[in-house]
Amino acid sequence: MARRVGGVAAVTVAALLAMAAAAMAQAPSPAATPSGPPNVTAILEKGGQYTTFIRLMKETQQDTQLNSQLNNSFNGNGYTVFAPTDNAFNNLKPGTLNSLTQQQQVALVQGHVLPQFYTMDSFQTASNPVRTQASGTDGPYTLNITATTNSNVNVSSGVVEVTVTNALSAVKPLAVYSVDKVLLPFELFGVKTAPAPTSQTKPKKGGATEAAAGPAGSEDAEPTGAASARAVGWGVAGLAAVLGCLL
Repeated sequence: MARRVGGVAAVTVAALLAMAAAAMAQAPSPAATPSGPPNVTAILEKGGQYTTFIRLMKETQQDTQLNSQLNNSFNGNGYTVFAPTDNAFNNLKPGTLNSLTQQQQVALVQGHVLPQFYTMDSFQTASNPVRTQASGTDGPYTLNITATTNSNVNVSSGVVEVTVTNALSAVKPLAVYSVDKVLLPFELFGVKTAPAPTSQTKPKKGGATEAAAGPAGSEDAEPTGAASARAVGWGVAGLAAVLGCLL
């Protein structure tokens, strides 16, 4: 009798273990966490269609700088990168990139990087204009970010506007979003309007000094002929008076 009870118990335990194993196999596995420090180049390479942007980042050493800042916690707010696809660069006017100086290429890349980590939800409350990593003589380059009705966001540089829909990675401290247009900075590609010339009346030669001295021919000046005639008249009258006294 005891042997039979022991056999039933063993079968029951075996059944319970089998059920637990099956339940564990069906349970969803936890989300994989990124291994190692964040690396913008690795994220772009995994995306497979960002070779031009990767080349620009390497040539301007912005990939090394950004990865260093991420790994050393240089900015506790994190970073957000808008990564133009290869098609985005192919759609630029031929020679656009070659027309830029090395410093301008650095500014172009930095104009796609925000010194703040943004999720798609936090974009909804971004305060415009949003500062980028690029800056010039007039201050930092900025972008305008606005929410759309379908929970996407529009990003405008003042020259081009693009809708952001796809995140390549959005794990703090680094978010990388794919864009199908190059965010040409207004500071480099915007139409600069020349200031309107101010209308100023050119002063006459001599200015107020000559006017105060009463230049010849002015309204208040006495004609030269009249002054000479008056002097001659006074001279004749004086001579007549002298002769009268002598006679």
